[in-house]
Amino acid sequence: MRWTKMVTVVGAHAEGEVGRVIVGGVLDVPGATILDKMRYLNEQDDAIRRFTLFEPRGSSQMSVNLLLSPTRPDAHAAFIPMQPDGCHTMSGSNAMCVAMVLLETGHLPMHEPTTTVVLDTPAGLVTAVAHCRDGRCEKVALEMVPSFVEHLDHPLEVGGIGYITVDVAYGGVYFAFVDAASVGVRVRREYAREMVALAGRIKDAANRQITVAHPEIASSNCIEYVLFTEPGDDGAHTYRHGNVIFPGRIDRSPCGTGTGARLAVLHAKGELDTAQEATFLSTIDSRFDGCVLKTTKVKDRAAVIPRVSGRAWIYGLYQLGVDPSDPYPLGYTLADTWGPESVNNG
Repeated sequence: MRWTKMVTVVGAHAEGEVGRVIVGGVLDVPGATILDKMRYLNEQDDAIRRFTLFEPRGSSQMSVNLLLSPTRPDAHAAFIPMQPDGCHTMSGSNAMCVAMVLLETGHLPMHEPTTTVVLDTPAGLVTAVAHCRDGRCEKVALEMVPSFVEHLDHPLEVGGIGYITVDVAYGGVYFAFVDAASVGVRVRREYAREMVALAGRIKDAANRQITVAHPEIASSNCIEYVLFTEPGDDGAHTYRHGNVIFPGRIDRSPCGTGTGARLAVLHAKGELDTAQEATFLSTIDSRFDGCVLKTTKVKDRAAVIPRVSGRAWIYGLYQLGVDPSDPYPLGYTLADTWGPESVNNG
């Protein structure tokens, strides 16, 4: 074996959503802040994202988190979520994976019954409280970045569907929330393909017809995800989430950032009080619990601080490398699973 590069990765998932964590082989990324570093990866050099995510080392059904030293003195570690379409400012399920991996692999000391890990992310600081027992992180509760509503019940004309209404909110990225019943689907496994097909049309229409403007992070000013919602089967304050992720798949978890944004929507509509607990289920029935911890502001905009909690597990350890004769040193993508928009990145 004659590798010219080696990267160490811990395989992890949070409530079913794969979020691998790079723990070795990448020294640093240029930039004064984690947001600067994310922009560098997106705009200057995304080789590490392609190397770890593209085939044959990765797949379109996962995220890879780049673990870095924090750029702020009040954080323990930093990370950038890398996904098939680029690096993103925040991901709740990935933050759970990162916090758990840091503690269970000994990168940070674990204390029982709880350990607090402050994460430096491109969207801001995220505080993770890990509930630990017998050397295991049994649950991770995230105090998320401020989340706020941009539009409630916004009319949207979608080709082939007609007029629907969507709620648009920010929870680390922007989401358009769609009542699943209004477009003839259920948030269930058997509707995954239908949700993906509908979400593509809804997202395109939303970004043409709806304006979003984050008061502090200009790079977040587009709707990144369409998340289908429906009431849960277990009474009040139980909900189901089906979030559609590029290049066209359903988030296996209830979506952490989406849950933070949805908490802002429910609070703004008067459907959920501060400190009132709610349960969010995914298409595979995995679960996040959430509540609005408190209200706040992002500049002059009313916002909430959400708490979202769930479980995460390690499922593997990997050494990724490349032989100098390999014709695909950064991997490749095909339109069958990656979609036509990804082909030029391969």
